[in-house]
Amino acid sequence: MTGPGRGESVPEPSPSAPDAIVPPPDGPTPSSDSTPEPATGAPLSPDDAGAPPPTSPGATRPGLGTFTIEGRAAPGLFVVGWLATLLGLGIVFVGALAPSGLLVYFVGPLFLATGLIAGAGNQAIERRAHGEAYAGPSPYLVFAAMIAATYAIGFPVGLVLRAVLGTGTPEYVVRLLGVGLQALVFVGVVRLTVVGTNALSWREMGWRRPDGSTLPDLSTGALFAVPVIFVTSILAVALVNLFNVEPESPLPATGTTVGLIVQLIAGAVIAPIAEETVFRGFAITAWRRTVGDNGALIRASLLFALAHVLTVSGDSLGQVGGLIVVGFVTPLPVAFALGWLFLRRGSIWAPLGLHMAFNGVILVLSELAVNAATGTG
Repeated sequence: MTGPGRGESVPEPSPSAPDAIVPPPDGPTPSSDSTPEPATGAPLSPDDAGAPPPTSPGATRPGLGTFTIEGRAAPGLFVVGWLATLLGLGIVFVGALAPSGLLVYFVGPLFLATGLIAGAGNQAIERRAHGEAYAGPSPYLVFAAMIAATYAIGFPVGLVLRAVLGTGTPEYVVRLLGVGLQALVFVGVVRLTVVGTNALSWREMGWRRPDGSTLPDLSTGALFAVPVIFVTSILAVALVNLFNVEPESPLPATGTTVGLIVQLIAGAVIAPIAEETVFRGFAITAWRRTVGDNGALIRASLLFALAHVLTVSGDSLGQVGGLIVVGFVTPLPVAFALGWLFLRRGSIWAPLGLHMAFNGVILVLSELAVNAATGTG
């Protein structure tokens, strides 16, 4: 996969100039029963005579929230997107009342993913037809499709793996498989809805073939890990003490060397690759074409923080609220640092270096703390 060179920014496409107005030729005005002719003098075919004029760049278009197929470049995708999304939400709601894990975690998300992916395809076609600066699906819509697809695929795969592996499989192995599956879904949805619709290429999202600048970029990013961890730790301690809650780590310490190695593969290699592809490579590149660098940095960072609180649960409403605040605010320093590096270096390698080093150091420190507390290691 290739990408823009270091320090380069992705050029923003400018809309094409409107067609010039051609004055009518000299001579008598044709009568009303005359056959219209184009500027070239060739008679129009029946298809051309009845075809609608092409959409001009910048023209207003109905958004996804407008329930109409009038003026749609892809009315079929629009209808499928809305119907499948509403049906999926309804199934999830019914499953929550039943309650039914099959409906909540598989059937509902399956329809949701189908509808959201169809909606993403419709949005890409609509934006391209109207000549917008970014002719692709919204990162919000794509991220929602990723979450729905993760549940729809993860539920049956998880059942199969549990049956095959049995109950004696270490939890860190199960977590590794879960992280790997989620990464495949995330990258796969980007490939389908963004690269597949020609909205952005992997190169435009910062993925370029390793070259002489790759290692310096990775190293530069890794150097930022220590100060970012310092700021994040201070913020986390303050919030935890303020709200009197203790967030659960998605990759808790295992107390074993093998477990630590597996956790590092999951948390410091696989997860950063998927998350940088989504939140920096895709989200920032898409948004910077419409709201500029600063707007893209803020939006992508907030979306990254939101992703860390989607599965929060607790024993009381107050506890859940505290966990949401802690879980949302704590990742913001690293999110802004990752986005800043991506914009400054012009490639995915620098934020990837920071993300890998950040997660790796946190996992090692957590493991050391557990070993010290239990007297092992």
